[in-house]
Amino acid sequence: MSALTFTLKKDLVQRLNLSPLTPDLLAEKSAKDIAAILLWYGKQQIRADEAFDITGTDASHIVFKNSSDKLDYIGSQMKSGSITIEGNAGNYLAFQMRKGEINLNGNALDFAASGMAGGTLKVNGNVADFLGGAIIGERRGMRGGMVIVTGNAGDRVGDQMRRGIILIEGNVGQYCASRMLAGTIGVLGKVGEYIGFGMRRGTLLLTQTPTLHATMQDCGMHTLPFLSLMFNAFQDLPTRFAQIKQN
Repeated sequence: MSALTFTLKKDLVQRLNLSPLTPDLLAEKSAKDIAAILLWYGKQQIRADEAFDITGTDASHIVFKNSSDKLDYIGSQMKSGSITIEGNAGNYLAFQMRKGEINLNGNALDFAASGMAGGTLKVNGNVADFLGGAIIGERRGMRGGMVIVTGNAGDRVGDQMRRGIILIEGNVGQYCASRMLAGTIGVLGKVGEYIGFGMRRGTLLLTQTPTLHATMQDCGMHTLPFLSLMFNAFQDLPTRFAQIKQN
């Protein structure tokens, strides 16, 4: 069977909520039922086939083609299967994702992986602010899973992050790991100001020395045995972090 493919055909003016289009929600639906699914488009609802040309039958693997940064909540609360996105994604990519795999070949907007509890998100591009961070009103951001970004990330990466791993091959903006509760963030590029602002626990892996602010102090050189175990666990990942051999 070929992947269930949604090719965007509508010139979007408003934001389109794609939270109903996940492998677990579409698993038992017919092609007719999928076409009739209602999606929030701004303040109104439209049918899925009004926005997309829909082909393929294998709902365990969903593909979004010609994707736009006006497509929000892709992979929201996803519990199984895989999603491939050809193009950009909007806000809340992989929001509260539980299991499965999402691959984005493009850029994503704010709050990617917010509330994520499991699964893998790989972004072959850049992400905006609050990657793995808590949405307004929530006290916890990312809670598990793995995020790999081959490009850059914006401000507040891992804000109030509780668990999980975020690996960024490029640069990050200000307030990385702000209010972080636990988990791991790795950055191969440069980091902005105020790194670890309000951070309680967790691990930051940096290849370049950051500018330290008043609440972050240099406590010297140390050998941390757990880092060797962590780097060994990175060896099978599709990321440049797999090339790190030792601390």
